Amino acid sequence: MGNKTSQDSDVSFIQALAELLRANDLTELQVKRDYAENDSLNVRVSRHVQMAPQPQQAMVAGAPAPMTSAPMAAPAASMPADPASHPGAVTSPMVGTVYMAAEPGAAAFVATGTQVKEGDTLLIIEAMKTMNHIPAPRAGTVKRILVEDGGPVEFGAPLMIIE
Repeated sequence: MGNKTSQDSDVSFIQALAELLRANDLTELQVKRDYAENDSLNVRVSRHVQMAPQPQQAMVAGAPAPMTSAPMAAPAASMPADPASHPGAVTSPMVGTVYMAAEPGAAAFVATGTQVKEGDTLLIIEAMKTMNHIPAPRAGTVKRILVEDGGPVEFGAPLMIIE
């Protein structure tokens, strides 16, 4: 029984590390926790620097050049270039699996055009068998949903855009 409690505290500990990573704009954090002689937790939390994906997309996707030049022409067209840099982006606080509804077959928490209040559940991210409700960081309207139900998500990846 003590193992379940330590697993729950490990999940909380890892989430706290992920928050530290984001709050201090770090790219990697590694911690080892020793509980007993043969019982320890070794955690490495890392994220991609958001500046790196943008140039790579531009180099790899050489054909859609209008996309890379459009953001300079009109600020409204900057959404396709890098959703993570959009001021209304809601990013993932963890690595896990995205669920758009409380259970299979249920209505999705939000859809494009949904009005949300700060704290409303946008979606669920399952991490280590724990269902984490992701709240709206601010009130607004869901403009774009950038993840798929049942799909994987990385730490810091944009989930949706709320304006």
